[in-house]
Amino acid sequence: MDRFKQIETFVSVALRGSLTAAAAAEGVSSAVISRRLDALEERLGIKLTVRTTRRVTLTFEGSAHLEECQRILRELADAEAAVSMGSLKARGHLHISAPAGFGRRYVAPLVMRFLEENPDIKVSLDLTDRIVDLIFENVDCAIRLGELADSSLISVRLSEMRRVIVASPAYIERHGAPITPADLAKHNCLSLGQQRGWTLRVAGVVEVVKVNGVLECNDGAVLHDWTLAGKGLAWRSLWEVGGDIAAGRLVTLLDDFAAPPVGIHALMPQRRHLPLRVRLFIDLLKQAYGELDWAKE
Repeated sequence: MDRFKQIETFVSVALRGSLTAAAAAEGVSSAVISRRLDALEERLGIKLTVRTTRRVTLTFEGSAHLEECQRILRELADAEAAVSMGSLKARGHLHISAPAGFGRRYVAPLVMRFLEENPDIKVSLDLTDRIVDLIFENVDCAIRLGELADSSLISVRLSEMRRVIVASPAYIERHGAPITPADLAKHNCLSLGQQRGWTLRVAGVVEVVKVNGVLECNDGAVLHDWTLAGKGLAWRSLWEVGGDIAAGRLVTLLDDFAAPPVGIHALMPQRRHLPLRVRLFIDLLKQAYGELDWAKE
């Protein structure tokens, strides 16, 4: 039991960023919290945190261990809920936020499936490309694409995605294909909003390669249409262009320089007990995304 208390304390401190905040949440002194962290680090034989009088930050090992500790606590909560809830059904209102393009394709259809399986739930789906404030806007679950900034929110990695450079066969026939990232300077690169760089792996190092072009748009669907029409190269997510690649409408370029995949996450507000409706929806997302071809690439 002491081990679980140490894990709970470590997660609480990591999410809140200070011993004082974690101690206040648990109703104990900062000294008690500090002793639990000391015991955990001594038992593991590694340094998990860097502590000052005002703030606690995680070491590299601490960041890696945090994700595993969160998983352990979720699984423990799920196991207890499975025993205690019996025939309890998920009820209430589920407020979901997701990026517009991804949400239309890969969240909205699953909402319908979720409602069929859980008829006592009401769902609000907010499709927006802005970063929502989960606490202020009362959002239960937000889907985010890409790596996450440090946050006090609970995160669950649902899947991962790759971005690829694509062009239509007609564009390549007219302008040729780039052989190295430096060749991008010779091509019309379609930009999403003010985006002026694409992340690639150059000489084994991931870096942002500056690109230029005469067309930009803040809507990914329009950028997609322009690419299909042969107006230039685009750097798009595989979930968006995978079907076009398979059908031959688009071809990938500079594959040897592609950056590593990035995560697709579900974010939830920090709560002692995650509502059953939220846990069930996240389970559905993980299962569904695990079956998609672009998530296996």
